[in-house]
Amino acid sequence: MTKIALVTGGTRGIGASISQKLKSSNFKVIANYASNDEAAKSFSEEFGIEVMKWDVSDHNDCKEFIDKIYEQHTSIDVLVNNAGITRDAPLHKMNLENWQKVIDVNLNSVFNMTSLVINKMRENNFGRIIHISSVNGQKGQFGQTNYAATKSALIGFSKSLALEGAIKGITSNVICPGYINTEMVSAIREDILKSIIDTIPNKRLGEAEEVAEMVDYLVSEKASYVNGSTFSINGGLWMD
Repeated sequence: MTKIALVTGGTRGIGASISQKLKSSNFKVIANYASNDEAAKSFSEEFGIEVMKWDVSDHNDCKEFIDKIYEQHTSIDVLVNNAGITRDAPLHKMNLENWQKVIDVNLNSVFNMTSLVINKMRENNFGRIIHISSVNGQKGQFGQTNYAATKSALIGFSKSLALEGAIKGITSNVICPGYINTEMVSAIREDILKSIIDTIPNKRLGEAEEVAEMVDYLVSEKASYVNGSTFSINGGLWMD
């Protein structure tokens, strides 16, 4: 039976590569997105991947659309919590709105999504949950107290979930990408981007496909004994 994979923020950047890779591994992929209808439509038409629009930071939205998925499919076997945003500023200049928005999208969404699929996974004695964190959740970053706090929190969330789900055949793991060659990173001013690359031992940006390959492995049967782990894909920028 074809397994169902749900990827949040799954139509652009790293999420798009994850969605494509899982489809190529014979998953039925549903890619969530938040706002860019044109990009989502283009992505769906090009790759034949179903897309669904809702706000992952809104618990009611998540429940409504996950219920819709369960009406069509008996299970959600794989959940990739990839959706995330930045609202950068040093803490002494950060306002409450930008603090709260990042917490809601990057962290509260993970509770919303995971809590709504975990019981079915437990019933089915199978589940693969992947959380996309960040190198800046491991090492911190100037101007990103909000972002780094959420990405660091995913690691603790995942480890606790791994302990809870293991007996039911559910694994929970984290991937921490470094600077990846996505549309967002490519938009960084050229001189600033060069200075970033100079700090990376591998002297290049990562590719979204490299993150997707790790996701593909972690959701496979070959990784059934990999649980509660954190994987860094950052070209040596941070070693922990």
